[in-house]
Amino acid sequence: MLPPSIILDPLLIQWLQEDIGRGDRSTQGLPNINKIATATWIAKEPGIIAALPVAKRVFELLNPQAKFQPLVGEGDTCEPGQSIAEITADLGTLLMGERTALNLAMRLGGIATATRKYVDCIADLPTQLVDTRKTTPGLRLLEKYATTVGGGVNHRVGLDDAVMIKDNHIAAAGGITMAIDSIRRTIPYPLTIEVETESLSQVQEAIGCNADIIMLDNMHPDLMSQAVAIIRQANQRIKIEASGNITLTTIRQVAETGVDYISTSAPITRSHWLDLSMRIKAS
Repeated sequence: MLPPSIILDPLLIQWLQEDIGRGDRSTQGLPNINKIATATWIAKEPGIIAALPVAKRVFELLNPQAKFQPLVGEGDTCEPGQSIAEITADLGTLLMGERTALNLAMRLGGIATATRKYVDCIADLPTQLVDTRKTTPGLRLLEKYATTVGGGVNHRVGLDDAVMIKDNHIAAAGGITMAIDSIRRTIPYPLTIEVETESLSQVQEAIGCNADIIMLDNMHPDLMSQAVAIIRQANQRIKIEASGNITLTTIRQVAETGVDYISTSAPITRSHWLDLSMRIKAS
């Protein structure tokens, strides 16, 4: 789900202002910038389309009369040379909105494309792929949106919507038990508590503290399978997440251990942009 306009619009306006600055010197001097024209977006490589609604809003912010017509659906696969959208507006709007809109669609399309590759590796298994907080500052909501377009599931969006006790929290508190007991006294009721573990002894401690989610971090699949069996036998309610060194080569073996979730930053941090271009029809 995209952020509501009250959240999205200020971001888009800021990014448009960054690009346009004191004025588009290349466009505003043209003699016919008020002429209505149609531009076509074209895919230059195969991938997953994402952020067309965001691109639509970019042009609408420049001109409420702009018409953005998607030719494919959000999350659809595109092929090289395929037309994916048409925009009808005055030439000034088309030219000033082109780069901001394309940048977002290319970045998010790349994330969706990479996510889909990971999801396809485990599509026949019950394990779900989730993202992380390793995102570009300012783009987190949209990058996480692209994850869902690609078939993944969002992890917590920020520090305020779930408790995730990692190795440094454990070190700072003096142990898992002390960390969970202390934090549990300060958080509101609906929040879940997840704890990161690196050994079977830490897994047992997290179980004893009634953690809602136990993360198995950087464990070998054999050790991970043992941890899953211990958790399932102790408490079926506890969800299990695997993380660390997840690649397209390893993800299926990790999923086959029986974890509920696999988290990885790779689709966001290692994806390349989906190559798209815009062509204005000559008059």
